[in-house]
Amino acid sequence: MNIKRAKQEIRDSIEAYLSKDEFGEYRIPAIRQRPILLMGPPGIGKTQIMEQIARECGIALVSYTITHHTRQSAVGLPFIVKKNYGEEEFSVTEYTMSEIVAAIYNKIEDTGLSEGLLFIDEINCVSETLAPAMLQFLQYKTFGNHKIPDGWIIVAAGNPPEYNKSVREFDIATLDRIKKIDVEADFDVWKEYAHDKAVHSSVLTYLEAKKSHFYKIEMTVDGKSFVTARGWDDLSQMIKLYEQNDLAVDQKLIGQYLQNEEIARNFAVYYDLFRKYKSDYQVDSILSGTAESAIKTRAKEARFDERLAVLGLILDAILSELREVMQTENVMKELLTLLREFKAAALNSSREEAQEFLNKQIETLRKQLAAGKDSGSINDERRRELMLTARILEEMSAKIADKADGNAAFETVKEIYDGRLQAMKKAAAEAGTRLSNVFLFCEEVFSGGQEMVILVTELTISAAGAGFIRRYGCKEYFRHNKELLFHERRQEILREIQELNLE
Repeated sequence: MNIKRAKQEIRDSIEAYLSKDEFGEYRIPAIRQRPILLMGPPGIGKTQIMEQIARECGIALVSYTITHHTRQSAVGLPFIVKKNYGEEEFSVTEYTMSEIVAAIYNKIEDTGLSEGLLFIDEINCVSETLAPAMLQFLQYKTFGNHKIPDGWIIVAAGNPPEYNKSVREFDIATLDRIKKIDVEADFDVWKEYAHDKAVHSSVLTYLEAKKSHFYKIEMTVDGKSFVTARGWDDLSQMIKLYEQNDLAVDQKLIGQYLQNEEIARNFAVYYDLFRKYKSDYQVDSILSGTAESAIKTRAKEARFDERLAVLGLILDAILSELREVMQTENVMKELLTLLREFKAAALNSSREEAQEFLNKQIETLRKQLAAGKDSGSINDERRRELMLTARILEEMSAKIADKADGNAAFETVKEIYDGRLQAMKKAAAEAGTRLSNVFLFCEEVFSGGQEMVILVTELTISAAGAGFIRRYGCKEYFRHNKELLFHERRQEILREIQELNLE
């Protein structure tokens, strides 16, 4: 199965394992909760889905790559204790707490979350000395003398033998005690993730045309040659940073992430063309509806790979704007909740009391950010939203420093909020117009072509694109995609937008 389906399977297992009866006991006792084993090629996103699952389920995550451990760090160090059995005293070996088990208790203390995931990567690549301890761990959920706490679910990941010659086969007794899920690389599933992560459009358009280059591992006379989803993701991040800093992206850099010489060379050539298209096609003019006829003519007459690259540039630009609008709206919603509380505290109070209330809210947000960072419970988008919310509250706190009383402080805060709300609505309207211009350009240039299908599909699978259209509408989108009836909720959503007003 693909990684998306595997993620859902794990989530369903977690829901079942953590369900409790009327007495607060787990319906499936911890000892009977089978560890989940993900088997699949390296670099397809096994670690990433663990982070996503932990965030979405509101549980903690402790992650280890077991090949980095010795038997001593995993099991604990031995020490001698004296014990009496009957009338005789014996020297008995016991073990200090495993570093891995200790990490779980530290995570519980740091986050306040008593339930979580223990993720062990590369579990079938352990050393010979550690292998028996791993089998004991999978069968009995113990390292040495110490048991994994109840409420913690074990998920392990391993690579099939064809990808790693050092793997160890599990015996039947172990396999009979685990829940095994086989995972395969799937570009279409990864693409959904890529849109949400804003993977560089050169990567997405290249892989759209050459899906066979998405994941490839083979043996050559020079050794292993491979390209993985992780490699594409990391390369995308580096390309963005290189572009921001005006650094050259060349085949040498690309080959550091795509360790297949042919694919690295092909993508390097494509990337150079992609950069040229970005300059030639003046994407901002397309979004503003002012594209010259020469640009339209060139796009009409271009080969499919060039048309696909141009479409990627357009999508990258418009989705960036839609993503910004949706993020701003989330911040405004966050602010609205906080400022309604502020209103109740500020009216008929002193300026000092009003300011103290705001400062406490800022402190709470900072603590939430710190806790989320430590626990891994917030993603990059949520982190940015919290930081923006805190920054606006800091601006408000500074603006009310010289006000006479809490009433005046609230009016100042309301003025700042209303100004930002109007700016958000203006940005949303402008983004909507630019989205319509994208459709008008594509209808004229790519009429009846596969490009229109790709445009609608990409907007649909993108969280930012789908979210914006669902909230603000786009008649051109609905005309091309009648199956998705987002517009049925339009009136309800407009009412929700009106409720953002701070009264």
